[in-house]
Amino acid sequence: MKYYILVFLLISILSFNSCDLLRFSQFEVVSWTPGDGFHYNPENISVSISFSNEPDRASIERNFSLTGNGNRVKGKYFWNGKRMTFSPLTPFEINTDYNVKLSADAYDDKGLSMDRVFSRDFSTRAAGERPVLISFYPELYARSDDPQMIVKLEFSAPVPLKTLYDNVSFSPSMTGLWRLEDDGKSAIFTPSEPWMNNSRYEIRLSSSLIDNNGMSIGNDFFSIFTTGADFEIPRLVNALRVTKAGERFLLEPCDGFAGVEKSFAENSGWEKDDRLLLEFSKPIDSNLTRNYISVNDGPNLKMETPAGFYSEIIFSFDSVPVYGSRFTFAVKPGIKDKHGNETNDEYIFRVHANGKHSIPPSLAGIRMPMAPDSYTDKQLKHYSINSLYESIPVSDEYYPSGENIKTWIELYFSAAEGAVIDLFSVMELFRIETSNNVINFSPRRVKGGNFTVPDPQCGWENLQRVEIEGIFVNSVFFGIINFRIASGLRDSLGNRNEKSFEISVIK
Repeated sequence: MKYYILVFLLISILSFNSCDLLRFSQFEVVSWTPGDGFHYNPENISVSISFSNEPDRASIERNFSLTGNGNRVKGKYFWNGKRMTFSPLTPFEINTDYNVKLSADAYDDKGLSMDRVFSRDFSTRAAGERPVLISFYPELYARSDDPQMIVKLEFSAPVPLKTLYDNVSFSPSMTGLWRLEDDGKSAIFTPSEPWMNNSRYEIRLSSSLIDNNGMSIGNDFFSIFTTGADFEIPRLVNALRVTKAGERFLLEPCDGFAGVEKSFAENSGWEKDDRLLLEFSKPIDSNLTRNYISVNDGPNLKMETPAGFYSEIIFSFDSVPVYGSRFTFAVKPGIKDKHGNETNDEYIFRVHANGKHSIPPSLAGIRMPMAPDSYTDKQLKHYSINSLYESIPVSDEYYPSGENIKTWIELYFSAAEGAVIDLFSVMELFRIETSNNVINFSPRRVKGGNFTVPDPQCGWENLQRVEIEGIFVNSVFFGIINFRIASGLRDSLGNRNEKSFEISVIK
């Protein structure tokens, strides 16, 4: 019996010593990096864990985790004795809260597990207060009649642009662009389309909106504003002709509507460079106005006013109106202002394109000497554009057959007020055509002054004179001589005549 008691006591002593031996050989984390708290430079952070005993490396790697703002961070493991270093695949980031964790299931190379979970926190987020919305525009219950009104939010700390798109919303929905000012503390919203007229809008800021340090505002924000307070209908006040020099002339509308005019009102004096100006009682949408202006029997109008809302809209023609032509343009109802109010009336304007500065140059007549070498009487003969097969007395006495005789031909032109005939145009377009080889004339020089005969043809003093010097060769034959100016005659004001001119005489 004593033998059994002795054996029992011996086993108990050995068991006690064994437990005590295991307790003094505990497996645990003895140190770690980077340590608790805030770390300023994420690129300098090193995450490592050192153990009391030689660890089972596979067990440690299997039970280790690193998270950033709750998201698992992937990486690689490196060992140096009892120390493990974790290297993330992507660099540590600012404004992030990290957690290092090792499960209690991790054990050493003898199979001894940890007594408790190892969990430590560090951060790259600077300590500070939550951002605060200091002010907002428009104010609560504000009313604005500006359809392009901006929304402005002012915060106590800079915020990232992305958080505005993610956490600020409008109801009804409104699309637009956010931009930051004041070093990121002021957020400006510009709508991509006008606010609806007479509408109630709600703006909401989610509590998840954060500043540049990742701190959220913590509370939702809600405000209300109303847009549109203008119901005045826009109207056309005036239509004007605007000259190249900027002068304005009021246009008189027809008394009536399209196709049913009650009175005829024609606006004359329209110049080729004139533009149309429409004056409205309030700013209207220029981008849509072009769809409500039409032209009949004239060139198309093109709008020069940029897109936007303006009280004055200006148009020019895409080509020069034909001189002497008559056309009309109509202003139809439906033109909108920035609040969606529309014009109600229709207007028609008749125009006569007969401006005194737009008259195209034209040939009025010719004059040439029958005795070019005579000092006393050069026997000048003139022929108007209306002359038809009058006789021209070219004689052998002064123009011997087959000989080169120096002479000249004067051309007389009508032109717009203030315009000068383009001499290059005359030289380019002037021709003499004959039948039966009656004569031949070779131009040598064209001039607009210092004429051979100082005095102009009687009755043509108000016309412009151009002299063409050349060589005249007569023949023994008889026939028709055609003095021609081809189409395209130009003047110094840019007027151009698309007609051709011809004076025919008989030798």
